[in-house]
Amino acid sequence: MRLLSSIIASAFFLGVSSLGASAAACTHPSVRREWRKLSVVERAEWVSAINCLANLPHDDSLTPTVDPSVSNISPVNTSGSYWDDLVYVHMDLNTKIHNTGLFYPFHRFYVQAVENSMKERCGYTGAFPYWDWSIDAHDVEHSPLFRESDHISGVGGWGDPAKDFQVQDGGFRHFGVAYPVPHIIRRNFTLQPFLPFGDVPMFTNLSQYANETFTPAEVHKLVTWTPGDFVGFQAYMERPEGPHASVHFILGGDLSGYCPSNAPQPCIPQPTFSANEPMFFFHHAMVDKIWYDWQHANSANFWAYKGGSVQNLTSVQALHDWPNGMAPDLHFDSTIPADGMFSEVAIRDVMDTTGGYLCYVYE
Repeated sequence: MRLLSSIIASAFFLGVSSLGASAAACTHPSVRREWRKLSVVERAEWVSAINCLANLPHDDSLTPTVDPSVSNISPVNTSGSYWDDLVYVHMDLNTKIHNTGLFYPFHRFYVQAVENSMKERCGYTGAFPYWDWSIDAHDVEHSPLFRESDHISGVGGWGDPAKDFQVQDGGFRHFGVAYPVPHIIRRNFTLQPFLPFGDVPMFTNLSQYANETFTPAEVHKLVTWTPGDFVGFQAYMERPEGPHASVHFILGGDLSGYCPSNAPQPCIPQPTFSANEPMFFFHHAMVDKIWYDWQHANSANFWAYKGGSVQNLTSVQALHDWPNGMAPDLHFDSTIPADGMFSEVAIRDVMDTTGGYLCYVYE
């Protein structure tokens, strides 16, 4: 069950969140665009900024807040990079930010925090791009995205099976990460990734083709989801074989949380360290865009919010009863945890992407 829990489971603008002074007005929001709509120069700047974060030293501000017996992760590696620190935040908070009411707010906050770091520490000037995986759902393996082998502007392709599926080309061919052990990021296209989970009761369709869950039709279903039904909207996105999990697992390697070959045994596969892979942030920017689109699809959706703070994946029935968390309930004034890496804000602050703390729209 611990494995299932792992599987499913400083703002750039000068204003402060509603926890302090009012945020600065958002008068010129940045525009987030699909990766393929960026110029080669814009792509190169993004790849360079990500690599820059991975070449910065560890930040002692990182302060894990979850008991290791719950998070089930290794201690902080102080010889790691600033990028590894960003990854560790996701690792540490894993059980708090999946299948709870923090899923959408935290990941919106998290992508923004990474963009802020790229700007403040590495001089990035662009808006954060997203990967519209619905475009590629019909043939993810041969997507043009994974044929971008240019060492300056490409994200690289699938890994080499003879080298533990380590990425061999593109701008991340030397992208080293610290968790769970030091290694180069890995990708392994896996069309039916749920087959190994026969002993995990929550997975009810083991033969599911992952790409069938994030087609344009499936995205349309989410964007047009029942007005005001935030819980159902999240449950459909985050269900065990839903689009969120399927994109993680179809890319295999780090994004799916499979252990590197050099990891000491026993090593429990766990997507807590899925944020190793820069594609994680493309993926979650798309997840955020779907929330954004749903928010703007109907006036009843914009401030729709409900969720608990305690994850319960103990049974199929528990997941059905509390798909986004048990009590104590979260509310707009609840704090989004940041493990000391960023100034904490309230859920209210991330509900509106042009509200002041955030200042962006999607194309």
